[in-house]
Amino acid sequence: MATHDELKEAIRTYAYKSAPETLIIGPDEERRDAWLFDFRALLLQPTWLNTYAELFWAQYQHKYPFQACGMETAAISLVAAIVMKGVERGTPVNGLFVRKSRKRTGLLKQIEGTPTKDPVILVDDLINTGGTFKKQLAVLQDANLSVIDIFVMLSFKEPRTYQDFTAKNIEVYSVFSLKDLNVAFLPSPDLSQEMKPLWKFSAPNPSYNIVVQKSAPVIDGEKIYFGSDAGIFYALEQTTGEVVWTHNIGKFPDGKGILSSPALYNKKIYFGAYDGNVYALNTDTGTQQWVYSDADWVGSSPVIAPEHNLLFIGLEFGLWGKRGGLVALDLSTGKQVWQHRTPALTHGSPLYIPEENMVVVGSNDAVLYAYEAHTGKELWQYGTAGEVKSSPTYDAESRLIFFGTLGGRMYAVSPQGTPIYSKEIGPVYSTPTVQDSTVYVASLDKTIYAFEASTGQKKWERQTNGRIFASPLMIGDSLWIGSNDGRLYEIDIQNGKIKKFFQTSERIVNKIAYNTNKGMLFLPTQANEIYCLKNI
Repeated sequence: MATHDELKEAIRTYAYKSAPETLIIGPDEERRDAWLFDFRALLLQPTWLNTYAELFWAQYQHKYPFQACGMETAAISLVAAIVMKGVERGTPVNGLFVRKSRKRTGLLKQIEGTPTKDPVILVDDLINTGGTFKKQLAVLQDANLSVIDIFVMLSFKEPRTYQDFTAKNIEVYSVFSLKDLNVAFLPSPDLSQEMKPLWKFSAPNPSYNIVVQKSAPVIDGEKIYFGSDAGIFYALEQTTGEVVWTHNIGKFPDGKGILSSPALYNKKIYFGAYDGNVYALNTDTGTQQWVYSDADWVGSSPVIAPEHNLLFIGLEFGLWGKRGGLVALDLSTGKQVWQHRTPALTHGSPLYIPEENMVVVGSNDAVLYAYEAHTGKELWQYGTAGEVKSSPTYDAESRLIFFGTLGGRMYAVSPQGTPIYSKEIGPVYSTPTVQDSTVYVASLDKTIYAFEASTGQKKWERQTNGRIFASPLMIGDSLWIGSNDGRLYEIDIQNGKIKKFFQTSERIVNKIAYNTNKGMLFLPTQANEIYCLKNI
């Protein structure tokens, strides 16, 4: 095995890289000096990979037996080296690795390998903010695996940064720190997870392979309502997470039960389903009030127009050339008041704008349609550069309608359908939100953008570690949004800085719900889970 000094010199020679420009290193920090560490250039060399494994065993041989685990892809070779070194020593250990996101085909795994009941030691080349390890902890905890230690070659921050781990009796051991290499420690942002989980509910048989917006929760004073991939609609008690009632839909395509987010009005809960029906249920008992059965599938979410006693929702059909549509239903009876057909599927959800007496909806034919709310008279069409998969939003102050498309643009149009501006971002599956003359929109390019609503001038952008399907929610001076990296972020709306986050094991593809009086957040995941979090 190489000596300590030889390893330090090898890190300087092979891993340390200086760059001519300042580098952006991820969502948890702003910027740093022009350097980085490319440990794969070092640790895929046989001498240094063997040295890593020898150092690991020297540190943890007294804790045998255990399992070694890391996050793809950097840690895979490290885990393999530790496993092989264990065989060589006569102390074999099990190796695992955690996927950044659950696999969408085959066995749909998050953890690769064959876990045992032995405790787990997490390994990687370096530790910065610790976000990679927090994701692994969430995944392993869900699998009932216990993590006892973290082993890395290099730490970027002072030891106090990793107190979240020590509080869980997890020791963080680093062979070197930046100071050992004559580099200053990076500043430690305050990203403590102050959101405390009160309970977690998991609906059975989630469709892990479907990664789009699903049925986002809505709440009243006491209950939380949402649908599941398995075709079961739930009402849960907010304080305990206990099931109050359920409602099963009819036959639907495998794994695609209820993707529609419900709407609440006057003691009724409304939603669409992939059995082709639109349902109205009593919120106290779950008793069916009416059902509308004209479509083949309904993935759109309903919106309510109380002034007209109407519900608007998008429809999907298996008819060539008339595959989508928008329907207006009587809130009391479910009877159709008017309907329009469009050439492609209408998975997007409508927006009702009472100030304009208008309902607008996007479709897979890359068109935004506008109709007079009470009559269904078509007012205009606006062609875009891609499918419109989510609901638009309206800003009464600027009198602008904002929406994004899978073509990678966010549009601002007037209530008359006149284009005002568009911004090239990434593909958008999320609904924008507007507050204080600023429009916030998230993209599948992993980024949240803030623009001046009236002009489109960019104020800031904030990158996450995963694609963003979820829509943002404003609470006070913070924007709350989830990402495919499994994190719920609280972001300062003034500058885009992350205030804190909560890490889950699954993707987050939907908007959260918030009970202001109770200070409780309801966080849905792509796996049909609901976390109840206390916002401290």
